[in-house]
Amino acid sequence: MKILIAKPGLDGHDRGAKVVAQALRDAGVEVVYTGLKRTPEEIVQEAIQEDVDVIGLSILSGAHVPLSRRVLDGLRAQGADEIKVVVGGIIPPRDVAPLLAIGVSRVFPMGTPLPDVVSAFMAGRAERPDEGDEPMKDVRLHAGIPVKPVYGPEDLRAAEFERDIGRPGEYPYTRGIHRHMYRERLWTMRQYIGFGTPGETNARFKYLMAHGQDALNVAFDLPTQLGLDSDHPRAEGEVGMVGMAVDSLADMEEAFAGIPLDRVSVSLTINGMAAPITAMYYAVAEQQGAPPDRVVTTPQNDILKEFVARGTWVYPVEPSLRLVADLIEFSARQYPRSNPVSVCGYHIREAGCTTAQEMAYGLAIAAAYVELMQARGMAVDDFAPRISFNFTCWGKIFEEVAKFRAGRRLYARMMRERFGATNPKSWMFRSLIGGGGSAFTVQEPENNIVRGAYIALAAALSGAQTMALPTYDEAYTIPSAKAQLIALRTMQICAEESGAADTVDPLAGSYFVEALTGQMEQAIVEQMAHVERMGGIVEAVKAGTIQAEVARQAYLFEQRLTTGEIAKVGVNCHVGDRAADADREVELYRFDLKVAEAQVAKLQRVRRERDGGVVGSALRRLGEEARGSANLMPPIMEAVKAYATLGEIAQAMKNVFGEHKEPVKW
Repeated sequence: MKILIAKPGLDGHDRGAKVVAQALRDAGVEVVYTGLKRTPEEIVQEAIQEDVDVIGLSILSGAHVPLSRRVLDGLRAQGADEIKVVVGGIIPPRDVAPLLAIGVSRVFPMGTPLPDVVSAFMAGRAERPDEGDEPMKDVRLHAGIPVKPVYGPEDLRAAEFERDIGRPGEYPYTRGIHRHMYRERLWTMRQYIGFGTPGETNARFKYLMAHGQDALNVAFDLPTQLGLDSDHPRAEGEVGMVGMAVDSLADMEEAFAGIPLDRVSVSLTINGMAAPITAMYYAVAEQQGAPPDRVVTTPQNDILKEFVARGTWVYPVEPSLRLVADLIEFSARQYPRSNPVSVCGYHIREAGCTTAQEMAYGLAIAAAYVELMQARGMAVDDFAPRISFNFTCWGKIFEEVAKFRAGRRLYARMMRERFGATNPKSWMFRSLIGGGGSAFTVQEPENNIVRGAYIALAAALSGAQTMALPTYDEAYTIPSAKAQLIALRTMQICAEESGAADTVDPLAGSYFVEALTGQMEQAIVEQMAHVERMGGIVEAVKAGTIQAEVARQAYLFEQRLTTGEIAKVGVNCHVGDRAADADREVELYRFDLKVAEAQVAKLQRVRRERDGGVVGSALRRLGEEARGSANLMPPIMEAVKAYATLGEIAQAMKNVFGEHKEPVKW
């Protein structure tokens, strides 16, 4: 049997596809994997050329029905309808029947155990190995560090207080970047929000702010993340599905109507299109009369992470890095309180890397951006104080705490000793810390509320400046208002009732935590050295070697889950006769096709009512300057204010830069 594993649509998550492909290979199946963002037509041609028996479509974006239909129609048109099509991904129960009705042979919804997927193709079922009767369980952390049953003073002999631990708010910031931490200022609570139209998203913003949320974190749909207008053929079935649709400045005006941008901090989870989307945000702030030095926003703008893990890249690596640097430089000079890059280990961890790799790759990426700005002639202290980070903490609590304590002191030393930063703010590892949706389960979803509470505690003990939690229904759907409120209340209870905010770094001095912090530091340094042996993070990304390592680790993790070495309550332990089925009472987000129609109608209206001559002039300027070396933010700002669409702006640069070709090294 020969199987083609394909990723159609715009979604850039490939962890599940690669894990399934590797499991099938291990079971003796011949597998072809073709990479991200394949069109249905490309998938059909590749399947015929490779002479496969089955096409496995991995779809997380929500467009599984139209994409699957196009693949099936293409096979029939080519006379290749003997090739079977199976579909896996985030598929709500109501969509299983429509998929089967159009000719899909088998559907594997989110949460399907890996052995069940393999057994659908192979005779027999993977059996769990006999765990034996060992007198004491062997414990090994995600980073590979073994855990002893007992720790004592002998485990801290190599530690020096001033060098390794120190005091809060003082170099090397092991215990936290502020002297009194949460006693003076609590962490910011920033839930990830965005779906449908800008109007719908604006209403959800205001709902959560009315219940005590003090900052925003915006989710954009996939066409927006990839610089495609809502009426682009590749946007079909994707508009507003996994985030807010934005086609022009008019949409950002609607999204932030009634929200004062000089008083509310807003994160923009956007990368390949960070420059034009942030330009729109700055333009809205200007319209509101917000002084530039009062505007606080954090565009993610971490394109190297996108190449490694998330997949919403557009341009090749070098021009993509140019846009990252353009936004950092422009913001540092024009919007001094903005955080123009948020180095995001979060997505790399979600893609499969270990805790130590998450921090190591994040620090390596941060170093690459610092080198990029220094090559432009900027002094490190002119931009480094506004570098921020976005990391997860969904694993074992003490491992996560140690990861952040080690990461803070490594970053401080790197910035001071390697890059010569003299401003203490340049040494500070400022981070959003939260959970990843991969920590949550389809089975018994209410258990995810408990998991979320432990994630909140881990984030607080890790010294987060900002906290965000996944919602209990995240394994099923776009979060409901109820689920988002529960997540917000979880953070508020952690802050107000648990005592986690009462004193700084309450685990300091623990034999276990201090020893583990030292071991984690060593593991992170080893992983950073491994990156350097690959030629550095940028070259490793270009070659695909980092991506291949992350995929390998994802498979190893899934193997440990399958065998029960990593416990997941209600999934592989404490399950009774069998694991629970999906809960059909979970409220699922019901996408209204009229949302996409309304968004397209608004886009067409903007095109009719704007000054076409001004738009054309602005786009020509952008294309011309893209051929040179000047900062592209000024011409992007000009195009945005003329109501050029996101797709038009992206295409003007694409005409010069071209598009990234993914190195499928796996």
